[in-house]
Amino acid sequence: MWVPSLPVTIASAVCASAGIACLFKDYYGGSPYDRSVTADGKTVIITGANTGIGREAAWEFAKRGAKVFMACRDMEKCETSRRDIVMETRNKYVYCRPCDLASTESIRNFVQTFKSEEPHLHVLVNNAGVMEPPRGVTKDGFEIQLGVNHLGHFLLTNLLLDTLEASSPSRVVVVSGNAHTKGHIHKSDLNMTNDYKPNAAYAQSKLANMLFARELARRTLEKNIAVIAVDPGFSDTNLTRHMPMSKSMTRYFVYPFFWPVMKSARIASQVIVHAALDPQLEKCTGDYYVGMNKTDPSQEAQDFELAYWLWKVSEKWTKLHEHKAEIARALAA
Repeated sequence: MWVPSLPVTIASAVCASAGIACLFKDYYGGSPYDRSVTADGKTVIITGANTGIGREAAWEFAKRGAKVFMACRDMEKCETSRRDIVMETRNKYVYCRPCDLASTESIRNFVQTFKSEEPHLHVLVNNAGVMEPPRGVTKDGFEIQLGVNHLGHFLLTNLLLDTLEASSPSRVVVVSGNAHTKGHIHKSDLNMTNDYKPNAAYAQSKLANMLFARELARRTLEKNIAVIAVDPGFSDTNLTRHMPMSKSMTRYFVYPFFWPVMKSARIASQVIVHAALDPQLEKCTGDYYVGMNKTDPSQEAQDFELAYWLWKVSEKWTKLHEHKAEIARALAA
């Protein structure tokens, strides 16, 4: 009778464990959104679409027939992703456009160009984000995480609101996350210049996303624009590239333990696609979805007075009305 050697036994156990881990990962990640729902005739803008969840969501929109504008900072990476998406989906209506959310001027230029090219916008996905980078500020002097994750998207959305309204029914999808539950809005030091902690700044920016979604929904209640905040969950992307663990050897020991419970970027993107296209979400007014399930956000995220305060501050800091006037003058010339 043949008895396997110890190395063979160990190898078999490792392979079996890996198989079980893969099956668990597929089960934990969840299923894709309904493939029968199309995006034919829809124009979609998605920020941060050159990599990770944003890239996969752009792929999904293109595959379902949408005209997709990939708003990205890095045009070289964007173009590489765009070519792959066009080849894989056979949808030639996928475009790269420069949009640096760390620059209000870049955002204004993006919107001005888009409006000169396109009369419609049916879905805006505020996806791009940065997580715990080295301390720094944007070109306009905003703390980098607040500036990119919240203020950049605040300005972008408001500059496109008239196009969204003219294209209604339309939707704004705001990508937030569980970190918002740990966040607080530092009203006396919103830029966190006195006591900067990367994780606290990130959590504040994610809470700001939630508050923005709530206040935006209130302001667009009669305009047939649905607003949905989403949490894609714990996913395998490069969002954590700035964190200390990602830059050390520790990553190679810790990552395998987390891998089975990390969603792939393709699966994580499904919450965005669901929020953007599901017919049942057409009347959402700032609702929050974790995966594809409606969930209550934190108590602070439901503070309407705080949301109004943050809106007014964001309006002032981004010089929203000045940018609107500049775009109007440029398009009228």
